[in-house]
Amino acid sequence: MTTDKRFIEESFPVKEVGLESAREKSIRHGHISTLHIWWARRPLASSRATAYAALVPPKKGESEQKKQRDFIIELSKWENSNNHPLLEKAREDIFKANGGMPPKVLDPFGGGGSIPLETLRLGCETYSNDYNPVAVLIQKCTLEYPQKYGYQSHKDNWGELSGRTTNPLIEDVKKWGNWVLQETMNEIGKFYPPDPDGSVPIGYIWARTASCQNPSCGAEIPLLRQYWLCKKEQKQIALFPFGVKGKIQFKIVGDGYEDIPDGFDPDQGTISGAVVSCPICGSTIDAKSNRKVFQNQTSQERMLCIISHKKGAPGRTYRLPTKKDLDIFKESGLYLSKKEEELRIKWGMEAVPDEPIHTPDHREYQPGNLLYNFTPVVLYGLTKWRDLFNIRQKLAMVTFSEKIRESFKLMEKNNLDPEYSKAILTYLDFILARQLDYNSSLCVWVPVGEFVAHTFGRQALPMVWDYFELYPDSNATGDWNSAMEWILRVIEHTSSVSKEFATITQFSATALEYPENHFDAIFTDPPYYDNVPYADLSDFFYVWSKRVIGDQYPELFSTPATPKSNEIIAELPLLRGLNKEKASKNLSGIKTKEHFESMLKRAFKEIFRVLKPNGIAIIVYAHKSTEGWETLINSLLDSGLIVSGAWPINTERAGRLRSHDSAALASSIYIVARKMERQPTGFYNNVKEELKTHLNKKLERLWHEGISGADFFIAAIGSAIEVFGKYEQVMDYEGNVVRADRLLLDVRKIATDYAVRQILHNGFAGEISDMARLYVLWRWNYSEARVPFDEARKLGQSCGIDISHEWSHTGFIKKDKEFVRLLGPQERKLEDLEGSKDMIDVLHQVLLLWERSKRDEMIKVLQQTGYGKSEAFYRVAQAISESLPNESKEKKLLEGFTAGRERLTEEVRREGRQARLDV
Repeated sequence: MTTDKRFIEESFPVKEVGLESAREKSIRHGHISTLHIWWARRPLASSRATAYAALVPPKKGESEQKKQRDFIIELSKWENSNNHPLLEKAREDIFKANGGMPPKVLDPFGGGGSIPLETLRLGCETYSNDYNPVAVLIQKCTLEYPQKYGYQSHKDNWGELSGRTTNPLIEDVKKWGNWVLQETMNEIGKFYPPDPDGSVPIGYIWARTASCQNPSCGAEIPLLRQYWLCKKEQKQIALFPFGVKGKIQFKIVGDGYEDIPDGFDPDQGTISGAVVSCPICGSTIDAKSNRKVFQNQTSQERMLCIISHKKGAPGRTYRLPTKKDLDIFKESGLYLSKKEEELRIKWGMEAVPDEPIHTPDHREYQPGNLLYNFTPVVLYGLTKWRDLFNIRQKLAMVTFSEKIRESFKLMEKNNLDPEYSKAILTYLDFILARQLDYNSSLCVWVPVGEFVAHTFGRQALPMVWDYFELYPDSNATGDWNSAMEWILRVIEHTSSVSKEFATITQFSATALEYPENHFDAIFTDPPYYDNVPYADLSDFFYVWSKRVIGDQYPELFSTPATPKSNEIIAELPLLRGLNKEKASKNLSGIKTKEHFESMLKRAFKEIFRVLKPNGIAIIVYAHKSTEGWETLINSLLDSGLIVSGAWPINTERAGRLRSHDSAALASSIYIVARKMERQPTGFYNNVKEELKTHLNKKLERLWHEGISGADFFIAAIGSAIEVFGKYEQVMDYEGNVVRADRLLLDVRKIATDYAVRQILHNGFAGEISDMARLYVLWRWNYSEARVPFDEARKLGQSCGIDISHEWSHTGFIKKDKEFVRLLGPQERKLEDLEGSKDMIDVLHQVLLLWERSKRDEMIKVLQQTGYGKSEAFYRVAQAISESLPNESKEKKLLEGFTAGRERLTEEVRREGRQARLDV
């Protein structure tokens, strides 16, 4: 098998493409991320740049390679997405490297379509696949329909398309989208009446309720996180609660209303976490009792506020609901019941999805049963998909669904081509999908911006206590018109990507329906262990799409919910509150780490099988735990693919917040793999030396590229596979085959040693204790985040420490359920630190003394421990400070302490001289 080197195997502009990828996260207009929710899409910038770099050889000579590098940077920019001269040059380069022909490229895990869209843009013959039907539909609307029916509509007569010069697909989606909205509002618009002054409702704020458990009170408590309606610098409005004969009533206070009462804090609502406080009597309902209220279906909900806007007038207005508003809502419920009964007969299924939300035992959730940590809604009685919408929301979604179906019949009457009509219908379904996302009872009103936040702000279905119901024709963020506008922009962008369209398929990546040696390149972003439960989350959309367009795609909607049997995921880590070892034995079919590794290995073997002998593969991976990486590495090693390069690319927004509760990962690793002959068995002692040499060179480059924290260790893993994976197997001298777990332990040690030297500015790494090394690395790597125990254990091992032996009542290592965290000085007691000689304990002690202005005691501690004259001590303090965010209390203490270092050092010297004189 022969290979020809590609640019990405020798060099890549990691930093620059990373910046473009991170910047892209803030770009919305026309970006495919606004077409339909899909989780963990790869940025178009990195997808385009890596695809090009993998399909062209490196130029000869340093200056020519620099030009090539600069070209890749320009190519990655969003504003050059449809720069035709630039793209034409990229296509010419790619064709030339492939014998004058467009290369055949496959993405077996196509997902949201980022990677195949970019290979299509670069002129490749593109194939995209996914097991998930929702992903397949997204790909059709990104990679097939726009290219078939948009600007490049060929010469066919599509009925209404004939004779047009603009984008016919945009025109017809808009035409039929407007028709669906008009017909829907003609039928149910009466349930969203305007105010007497002509103001149109934007929507309604609701709160779920719970009865106070105090027998002498019994008030029905609206569950509110806070009371703000608008919280802007120039405009502040809130709901003010007050009691009337044991009932909680509200009035609106703030700018334009009554003054906000003295002593009232709108930030403090009636519920925090799941603990409820009664504003009448002050008693509380604990989280467990609160859950029982919901599980027993005794919770109600209450409309609290109507938000409106008047045409021509600035801003939003707020008012309390009237009896008429409540009566109209009740009427919508009666209308829904009749409509459901009618459509049940007409469609042969429930009009509102009654399928249960997926649980580990495949049954509708019952209290005490197993659940996944990303669906906590089921704990509160929301166990079916229909439960995530209130009565009027359900009515709106069902009516939209009905009108979309009716539009297809009208298209048939107008003699539109059936396949073209099917495409239009699918985009109408996507408009509905955006409505579902912005109009469920898991959406909240955002007072600081006066807009609604959508359901999938994160990759989960968390419980929401107070929620926002959107009027679908409000001309506000999230309504039907805005949803349609977003989708039309995506059609416009993707229509001009290529004259050709991709081939889209739906089958498991473990059994690709292609012959051997078929593809020139395979670029893909496989599942990340337990990161995103795609199938479970996409059921939210699938169960509605099945009712709307299921008969148009019978092959995609043959199952009650998205198919899950062959999904490549580790479900065991996603179980909530259960011993994982016990669950793996007792739960039939639960997907374990072994399942994930086995399935991923089969998928990689399929990639190996269908890849041409001189083909190239790029595999993107971004899991932050070493356990996730172990599965990837073992799967790669067993597949036959050999890693020839690995590059970390920052794919997250530069300004994103780093969570206090989790270790944030900014980079994805782009692994370059080949179908090459492996070297014979390597002995680990030799391989380890090779690994050290290779890694130290790579780590130096990564450091200068600005890769840091958790990303640095993950990038080191990617680089290590280049060495480890080129051998058929690696054995130690005792005959044991070395697998990923042992490799990763050594990689961590090498990366740890390098990082500590760099963090301490190339000095004093050998002068600090193992515990100090751990503390410095932890703060640099994870800041103040909690870290899963296994991850903490492995970091401890790389520093020569057994974490489980170190946590105690007085030490800085603390176990917090299944997590570990390191205490800062502000969380420790002075008396626990007295007498310790450990560097971090002494540092924490002097920081607390400095904070309390006990300078003499601080000087004495520094003198007696010897750290007052230790350059390593101050270097460690500085390094920790540099690793922490600006808002950190520990950072502020460190900055204050180190600011007076010269004076401190002199005082310590004087204290030492005085002590000697006293002796």
